[in-house]
Amino acid sequence: MQTNTANTTGFSVGSEIRQLRKARELTLKDLSSGAGVSLSHLSAIERGASNPSMEVLAQIADTLDVPLDWLFPRRTGTGPMEQSHVVRAHNRRDLNMLYAEDVAELGYQDALLSASIGGQFYMGLAIYEPHSDRPDRTLHQPEGEHHGLVLQGELELQLGSEVITLREGDSYSFPADIPHHAVNRSDKVCKLVWAASPVVIPKNAAMKRDGEA
Repeated sequence: MQTNTANTTGFSVGSEIRQLRKARELTLKDLSSGAGVSLSHLSAIERGASNPSMEVLAQIADTLDVPLDWLFPRRTGTGPMEQSHVVRAHNRRDLNMLYAEDVAELGYQDALLSASIGGQFYMGLAIYEPHSDRPDRTLHQPEGEHHGLVLQGELELQLGSEVITLREGDSYSFPADIPHHAVNRSDKVCKLVWAASPVVIPKNAAMKRDGEA
């Protein structure tokens, strides 16, 4: 894990904290109170105007329900644009970590393809092992959209009461308020690229999140 919190990195850490706080639907006051960090100090950290200690960062990460590593994404590249906006395959962040659900609990492995979760939507890669299933529950949220493209294999998608089989090259898009569920009933791995908006990933997200089908 990177531990350099100098000015340039400090802004990156502050940006990561702000993005995740908003995705968790927490106010500055909520995070300040939970982490035991003063409101003024937390605001300065998010703006990159303060260089926090690792102890303070650990308190913030704990309140945001992520390992400290999440605040230090690997940024490789020769220029600032590449470092800010390109995600190399070996640097993808584990979304199961963010959801606080492992592969067995969630039903699939999920990785963040977007460079950040600070935009209007985020994109990921879900890998369903053969005959894998998420727990028997349908997902939905009041607003937003879900989009996906099957890169490999086969996925059974349930939208409302309708069951649809998606195969390699097939794609979907639907409003997030439609109850949905997905399972790989085939003998082969299924890989799905998905995008969702808005970026809302509350704590204890297992019962609330809705990042993909």
